Amino acid sequence: MSAFSEAAFAWEPITPRGVAAFARASFERLLVVQVLVASLAAAVVVWVLSHGVFPTIDAAISQLPEAGTIHSGKLDWQDDSPVLLAEGRILAFSVDLEHGGTLRSPADFQFEFGRDSVRIFSLFGERDLAYPPGYELAANQTDAGPAWRAWVPDLLGLAAIATFLGLLLTWMLLATIYWLPVWLVCFFSNRDLGLGASWKLAGAALMPGALLLSLSLVLYDLGCFDVLQLSLAFGLHLVLGWIYLFVSPMFLNRVLPAGKKNPFNQAV
Repeated sequence: MSAFSEAAFAWEPITPRGVAAFARASFERLLVVQVLVASLAAAVVVWVLSHGVFPTIDAAISQLPEAGTIHSGKLDWQDDSPVLLAEGRILAFSVDLEHGGTLRSPADFQFEFGRDSVRIFSLFGERDLAYPPGYELAANQTDAGPAWRAWVPDLLGLAAIATFLGLLLTWMLLATIYWLPVWLVCFFSNRDLGLGASWKLAGAALMPGALLLSLSLVLYDLGCFDVLQLSLAFGLHLVLGWIYLFVSPMFLNRVLPAGKKNPFNQAV
């Protein structure tokens, strides 16, 4: 027998023993739990956007002048420059037509609108993005405010749908790739696990990483994590899946050789 007994019921994808239990469960059981975890992750993304990102955008739009546009790849700005439009812990928006570098925010990401481009500052460096030459974009309260408020529900819905479906599809794809390493681990450690069961265990092993990243996003929005710690958590959530892939099979029972009885099951 394994040093660890198998879980009798698959219900939690947090511990290696709980993940291993999904190898014996039905595909429907795995899908239900994956849907719950993906729904939780989608809710976290929507919460971070609505709580930590969108309010700063609202505040920046409220500080725009009554007139102003971006057209022919140029920002038509008649107000003061440089000027800070809005600032949060995650985002900041400013206007500096010449990108003089005199106005820097401690926010994790600062978008500085210049005459010809928007410059993005972050811990990872800075990058200039040219304005699209073939479009005219509103840079004033009158037009940008109503348009943004109309798009907010759609953007939140799209973010939720993209997170939910993206996770489910990614888990299915990675499980199709990872089932072979899981099966090999079980084969060489004398665990009885078929191909379908290996696929289910591989799919379940990816959920702990998603839960870790969801928790990290909440802590980041609350200010308990900075952007560097969030980046480390993102890398760790990938490694965590690989760890569960190789550790969870150890929580499955070993296959006894033919004709050999388990002494622990003998009557006393």
